[in-house]
Amino acid sequence: MKTFKSGATTQSIHAQSMTSKLCLSALTLAILFSLSGCDGDDGSDGTAGIQGTAGVAGSNGTDGADGSDGSDGTDGVDGVDGATGFAAATFILANNGADNAGTIDLIDQNAAKLKTFNSGANEGVAFDSLGNLIQASDSGNGALSTVCQVLSREDGTMFDSNRDRTITGSNTTLVNPKGIHVSTKRGLIFAADFNAMQITVFGATAAGDAAPLASTVTDAKPWDVTYDDTNDRLYVALTNGDVTVYDNYVDGGFMAMPTRTITPSNAAGEKISVNIHGIVYDANTNKLVLSDVGSASDATDGALFVINNASLADGNTTVARSIAGPASMLGNPVDISLTGSDLRVAEKSNDAVLVFSNIFSGASGDISPDSVTATIKPESITETVMHNDMADVSDSYLANMPLMGIAVSSNPGAAGPTTGQISRLNAPLTSELGSYNASQTIESVTFDKAGNSYTTFDNSTTSTGGIVISNKVAMHRDGEVFTLSQDSIISGANTGLISPKGLDVASDSGLIFVAENNATTPSIVVFSTCTTGDASPLITLTASNSARPWDVDYDVATDRAFVALTNGTIAVFDEVKSKLMAGMSTITGEDRLITPATAGAAFPAPSNIHGIDYDPLSDSLIVSDVGSAADATDGKIFVLNNAGTSSGLSNVSVNIAGPATMLGNPVDIMFTGNHLYVAEKSNGLVMRFDNILNSPGGDIAANLSYSFTAPESVAILPTWLNR
Repeated sequence: MKTFKSGATTQSIHAQSMTSKLCLSALTLAILFSLSGCDGDDGSDGTAGIQGTAGVAGSNGTDGADGSDGSDGTDGVDGVDGATGFAAATFILANNGADNAGTIDLIDQNAAKLKTFNSGANEGVAFDSLGNLIQASDSGNGALSTVCQVLSREDGTMFDSNRDRTITGSNTTLVNPKGIHVSTKRGLIFAADFNAMQITVFGATAAGDAAPLASTVTDAKPWDVTYDDTNDRLYVALTNGDVTVYDNYVDGGFMAMPTRTITPSNAAGEKISVNIHGIVYDANTNKLVLSDVGSASDATDGALFVINNASLADGNTTVARSIAGPASMLGNPVDISLTGSDLRVAEKSNDAVLVFSNIFSGASGDISPDSVTATIKPESITETVMHNDMADVSDSYLANMPLMGIAVSSNPGAAGPTTGQISRLNAPLTSELGSYNASQTIESVTFDKAGNSYTTFDNSTTSTGGIVISNKVAMHRDGEVFTLSQDSIISGANTGLISPKGLDVASDSGLIFVAENNATTPSIVVFSTCTTGDASPLITLTASNSARPWDVDYDVATDRAFVALTNGTIAVFDEVKSKLMAGMSTITGEDRLITPATAGAAFPAPSNIHGIDYDPLSDSLIVSDVGSAADATDGKIFVLNNAGTSSGLSNVSVNIAGPATMLGNPVDIMFTGNHLYVAEKSNGLVMRFDNILNSPGGDIAANLSYSFTAPESVAILPTWLNR
């Protein structure tokens, strides 16, 4: 551990001297005061019966002179060596010992343990852009597990199939996956499969016994992998001491052959690497850092290498820096994580987390780590980086959200060419940018902060419904269809999904809110964004009087769910996540019921609210009313103010209705913070009403419109989704 000595300074010596002087002066005065000013002796006793006269009191003595100053004390002992100060951060550390395999620890920048979670996996760890942990496992069958919102999970808890998911099975071809890397831009998981001798690629929302999206056979057994998102370049750490590089890897169709091979070498051009395990790429400096375990049975022969100009390096490459030797404590550095220029090392054979500061600069040689923290058999380490701090697409926290497009789902009454299609239109509603097919009879679509789509579907023939979760539909997948290599489905008897309609995603909470509209068990069912298959809801919200919901909007800031009911009212459920975290699995009855009104009276029947969107900036609620589903002229759009506290009859501030509006069955809406997009199904239109909160209302035409086949739902696609 690097030290900073804190021996006695001039100031501390002076302070000691002054203290000595003060102590001596006080002692001298105390002695003088005790000797001076004493009473005189009593007189001698008289004869018997006669009392002696009192003695005369003695006079006070004069004060003695102050003693001379004492000599300065000796220097104090040097202070204990201080620890290097690291920037505040947290990390996930995977364990793989005889007694702790399958657990992960949350640690701070000094490797102090904060809590432990049982993931059931034992190898490489990485985070996706939503704060979910993805971990490889080779303790049984090869697997890749996704642990939803791991940082908010309780200490000591474990993997839960109702919250988490796993890719595993014979179709996956996974054997011994070790290190992994997640591309946040492309939504891909790259796994270094050791005994399979290949890099295996899946979509980040895949689950179950899914075939890989791609596999690339390697020249030697791979242990770890890293990916340059910006330049589409894959780097693979091989256990023969080489690093293979694949340029244009994804866009080139998952290149089968490496573009070049990097071999760490000394100044004479001689290979010095033996068994590379950990690999990280620093895009800011275009450098690679590698860890080499040497012989797995030798606890002293590990090394670290820095490679400059990594994007162009080829062949035997002189390392810019190397660290090895007894002082380094490098034996089996199985994984590394880079934070700025601080390199953290999972040193397995010596049971420690090591930190080497300023890894890119300094001399080569036997360099001591700047920090050493004992831990048992660490296997992998990664920083808990959150890549996206924006609000969800349905939460308009900007006055006017910049958009890259609008997503619209198609749901014709009879199956046709557009059945199951999610299209992307440009924001001015003049052209279609691309489309993806979810391969189901879909209803509503929305997106998480990573650009993954969540689409409800129902099958009237089988009375089964579900949710299709598809990878990166907001930005990519043009012309593609649902595939288990990238996508997944939530469906089955335990889900309670029969006729699901509108839905909303709270990305940072890892929750999907779904409006289940069936007549027998109508409710809002809430699932984990990471679960798959026949999962049970985490919590169920049921409105009073068996009212049937069509859509839901959850506001994360207030922890409140606004539910559009087909009886013309709006149910409001408060503290939803708080109640879930407190252990509640059902909430029966809303906290408040809002009835849209005009002049203090409810709107006349038929009233059938479908679309709903809450604007937290203005505390306004925007809803669409389809009226009679058989009437293509009686649709309405309302704006209600003070939605956070409203109850009972609530007069609308905006009422848009009439022939010019073309509102017949406005089945879904979404607000940008200024404009309102509308999916108008009966008239086959996607429309935009501008400056909706300040609209005069009445029989007004939409500002923009686009003809579209049976639009069922609409969702905005902010530009930040593609950053």
